[in-house]
Amino acid sequence: MVPRFDVVTLFPAIFDAVTRHGVSARAHARGLWALHTWNPRDVTTDVHRTVDDRPYGGGPGMVMLPDPLLQSVRAAQAARTVEAVGATPGAEQAVPVILLSPAGRRFDQPMAAQLAQGPGAIIVCGRYEGVDQRFIDACVTDEWSLGDFVLSGGEVAALAIIDAAVRLLPGALNHGQSAAQDSFDPSLSGLLDCPHYTRPEIYQGRAVPAELLSGHHAHIARWRREQSLRLTAARRPDLIEAARQAGALSREDENFLANLAKKAGAGL
Repeated sequence: MVPRFDVVTLFPAIFDAVTRHGVSARAHARGLWALHTWNPRDVTTDVHRTVDDRPYGGGPGMVMLPDPLLQSVRAAQAARTVEAVGATPGAEQAVPVILLSPAGRRFDQPMAAQLAQGPGAIIVCGRYEGVDQRFIDACVTDEWSLGDFVLSGGEVAALAIIDAAVRLLPGALNHGQSAAQDSFDPSLSGLLDCPHYTRPEIYQGRAVPAELLSGHHAHIARWRREQSLRLTAARRPDLIEAARQAGALSREDENFLANLAKKAGAGL
């Protein structure tokens, strides 16, 4: 089965961004992945379709009610079970229920790859001041975050997570090796990608580096590796250290980094 993402959201139309535009839309049209949205307002029973209320203990903002969220997740789980059994009897597979939250684990490329290789996930997009903790305790298996900042809701984060996973699916990109050249990919030792250039050869007095015009594949590969090391050392030294700890840096890499450090120390 293809990865299926079930998103619990008060704003389902936002997800047109990944089903109607760009790489993810093409992959969706080709049946490489599936998306279903579940609006908590649809399972409410009051005339106002209430999904939030004031917090116990006082304070600003509103808190999302647990029951509409729980019912939405249960509906998504039931639909997934019906689909799995209909396609392959006995194929039911538990999937993570992910709440997007500032308290969550920071999302990264290995997590995107894990999503792309699995059956998908149920993603819960919070709103307002937060989500009733009892829903989290009852339903949520994972909490994820994009970083140390706060959004108005989880939808933008969910879009980013889905897009990051979908582009890794076989056949999603025009070139099979495109994703393998991305920043953070294991093929780059988890480092940042190198700079890229295209036509014209000279633009506003700035020329394409001579190494890229040499036609010598080994020289080009080494130039790209060194530029990747240079950029990562300058902007994300933590990734250099992680690659070193993983044994992903060659002796040639280490010599290049040592020379960089020596030049920086000399003010060159």
